[in-house]
Amino acid sequence: MTNPQPGWYPDSPGSTVLRWWDGNQWTNNTQQQPRSDASGWEIPIGQGPDPARIQEQQRRAGVGQVGQGGGTLFTEPVLVVNQKVKLIEMSNEYSVFDQQGRQIGSVAQVGQSALKKAVRFLGSYDQFFTHKLEVRDVNHQTVLRLTRPAKFVKSRMIVERGDGAPIGEIVQQNVFGKIRFSFVVNGQDIGGIQAENWRAWNFAVVDHTGAEVARITKTFEGVAKTLFTNADNYVLQIHRPLPDPLISMVVASALTVDTALKQDSRGFG
Repeated sequence: MTNPQPGWYPDSPGSTVLRWWDGNQWTNNTQQQPRSDASGWEIPIGQGPDPARIQEQQRRAGVGQVGQGGGTLFTEPVLVVNQKVKLIEMSNEYSVFDQQGRQIGSVAQVGQSALKKAVRFLGSYDQFFTHKLEVRDVNHQTVLRLTRPAKFVKSRMIVERGDGAPIGEIVQQNVFGKIRFSFVVNGQDIGGIQAENWRAWNFAVVDHTGAEVARITKTFEGVAKTLFTNADNYVLQIHRPLPDPLISMVVASALTVDTALKQDSRGFG
């Protein structure tokens, strides 16, 4: 048995207090569990993260082991994104892992009212509401805030830093055919994502010249999971180190491409 990776863990089963494990022992540092819109009515399916399964997911996406990263959401060359599997789902939650299967971040939907949750439970009309998500690092600190305003036909995502400072927007460019989104920062197009087929399952991520700098690949998770839940898993491979704000926009698009941008099989963006 090896010790768990350093990080914040529940102080006791079911506790809302997190305690810092330094890799060898528990410390006196504690904090409250970050907020989430998850409800007691939501029924999770499956077990916790398995590094071997996460690495297999990466292989299914056609991504081999690549160079060592820096251990953060913005410095790893591969991010494996797993949506929390729920039989009943009223909020979106994701875990983010590196290529070794270590969790390095998470995404949580926040700010939903009881009415929004009820509408989501009863039908697909929640796509017309505003969605807010927080991207958090391994220490549960918010590093990105993402807002998808209520949409009618096209989507856009407002991207901010954890402190609320604006970064840019991810803007849908078309409705029919292969869906495209542009990264717009200070009124300038600095890149975007382009669906490789009309089902919008896989995306090429490009810079302002149109050169591919990353790739988002959806992985098939089995017939039962696909038929009975809306959970989707993706692998983001970044081909080379990217400057900010491009890297922030790439990470934001990969972590929200399903429910916040593409929305799921009930709509095409």
